[in-house]
Amino acid sequence: MCGICGVVDFSEPGRPAEIVRRMTPTMVHRGPDEEAYFVEGPVALGVRRLSIIDIDNGHQPVFNEDRTIAAVVNGEIYNFSELRDQLWDRGHTFSTRCDSEVVVHAFEEWGPDCVNYLEGMFALAVYGCRPAVERSVLFLARDPLGIKPLYYHLDSAFAFASEVRTLLASGIIQRQLSTSALQSYLSFGSVSEPQTLVNGVLSLPPGHSLTISIDENRPLAVKPKSFWNVRHRYSRPGNGNGLHHRSKVVTANHLGNGGGPASATAEVRTLLERSVRQHLVADVPVGVFLSSGIDSTALAALATHELSGVHTFTLNFGEPEYSEASTARRTAELLATNHRELLLTGEDMLKRVDEAVGAMDQPTIDGVNTYFVSWAASEAGLKVALSGVGGDEVFGGYSSFRRTPHYQRIANVGGHIRSDLRKAVAGALLGAGMLTHGDAARKIAALWQEPQSLPHPYFFGRALFTPLQVSELMTNAGDCREALWWNWLSEAAEDAKNCDAFGAVSFLETRSYLVNTLLRDTDSMSMAHSLEVRVPFLDRSLVEFVSRLPATLKLQKGRPKALLVAALKDLLPAEVVNHAKRGFTFPWATWLKGPLRRRIEQGLAEPAPVLHGVLNLKQVEAVWKSYLHGRTSWSRPWSLYVLNEWAKRHLGV
Repeated sequence: MCGICGVVDFSEPGRPAEIVRRMTPTMVHRGPDEEAYFVEGPVALGVRRLSIIDIDNGHQPVFNEDRTIAAVVNGEIYNFSELRDQLWDRGHTFSTRCDSEVVVHAFEEWGPDCVNYLEGMFALAVYGCRPAVERSVLFLARDPLGIKPLYYHLDSAFAFASEVRTLLASGIIQRQLSTSALQSYLSFGSVSEPQTLVNGVLSLPPGHSLTISIDENRPLAVKPKSFWNVRHRYSRPGNGNGLHHRSKVVTANHLGNGGGPASATAEVRTLLERSVRQHLVADVPVGVFLSSGIDSTALAALATHELSGVHTFTLNFGEPEYSEASTARRTAELLATNHRELLLTGEDMLKRVDEAVGAMDQPTIDGVNTYFVSWAASEAGLKVALSGVGGDEVFGGYSSFRRTPHYQRIANVGGHIRSDLRKAVAGALLGAGMLTHGDAARKIAALWQEPQSLPHPYFFGRALFTPLQVSELMTNAGDCREALWWNWLSEAAEDAKNCDAFGAVSFLETRSYLVNTLLRDTDSMSMAHSLEVRVPFLDRSLVEFVSRLPATLKLQKGRPKALLVAALKDLLPAEVVNHAKRGFTFPWATWLKGPLRRRIEQGLAEPAPVLHGVLNLKQVEAVWKSYLHGRTSWSRPWSLYVLNEWAKRHLGV
């Protein structure tokens, strides 16, 4: 795991190196073990390394044999041993046993198509000239599910980095707020791909690459290119040497040729075991984040079948209705793990809230939980931990799998009724208290009144503030349909039309909440403690195989994650399987009215200069009062507090 950055700048000699040397030190938390640079003409690369595999020799940048190609890599390539053998057979030689080295040789062999052979989580940059190619290029790529982040900026120069904050440290980017991205943040509690809250700084989307020709006689140009999308039934090209796309073969054998539920369940078990085995490969100890849920319990159980003495970690709270510690403790005893609990009180949070919010690379309503459990793992001396992130999206753990079809029917009916009548009906139902209550009622009313105000009914269920509330919070919201984030979500909604009901929600969760919130938060909050978090449920072969299975195997009434439970029924404790689904969340509802109340009130009363004239401060105050009177949830004032604190730190004058 590392932090990477780079620049292409033709303006004057020495400037690229100067810029990169400003950027790289800002990522010391991502890579405390080593700092290194590569400079050649207008191109400069920087890297901070967190050593996980081949600790003594796996230095970066990595080079091919004649040093005509250099690469910096953030993440892990889990099939590096297979690729190494194949590339060796093709004449490549290796100087380390580090996974990152396969990237530079894979690019030398296959060029941009190399990403089709990589299994893992990665954000990478490769610079150089391949054989039989006259001009050098800079090639960037991000893993298919977006586990690792990669941001870029293009003006007179091109710059990229693992963090938005690192790009801001370059000195070549104006610290301007993107008001269109702010609409996205207020809508969902995080900024949607491919935008960031900084104007001109974009995210390379999941499963995308880009290639820049290094030619001072041609203007710099950037055009991200998709290389993977599970809905497009991607299949890796055959290479004649046994390295094929596993899920393509599985689908043909188990579904197309009459395989039934038993064979599909058995293959899920095999893929899960394989994924966990790969994710445990490290030259340092590995732990597991453990809660009371099925996903983390499954990972812990599978890990203990591969290794002895696995470390597990759980957060405990003084408020028992929020704590999962007792169930996790019993699971840890059953699995014989080396278990630790971290007790976190409201007073503890008050002391460390600035520290936690300061770790956010972009503002988010989530992530603080990962910050503290990562701290516990780091304090135990670990560099790697497994997380159950992705299990809900792949196997159907969220209420959205049941809610979205209902929302779709509301939108379909509303689409056939005049807008003035829809508005009158919604107002009457809200006034009579017939649309559930509070925030949920407002979402349904918004869906009924303006079903086209978000790209798909699913997004109303995931909304933080409704479109109307967003327009009230912003002094000049504008038409979000022209924004890049709207296009990203609209494209996902269009792709989802080709799925069954389960597959549509799974795909939309993966392309929005998973990548925009969960994975981004997991990365930034764990790396704040120099901890690499791996997510076995997002193994590409597993995701592709499960996506092709019929919905009846995955969603059964009264049995969330039925397929996952069936695949691991001999490993999962009955207490965990029968436990009601609960999110891994802090007692914010209690803390914001208790220990944190004064801090939140002070923060909201002192808006960042960049938010003056952008946010309606009276509406911000109204949100806080609405929370105090029980009319809205804690997440709304918390989102405004976090936004304000982030803006003060990173967009100040």
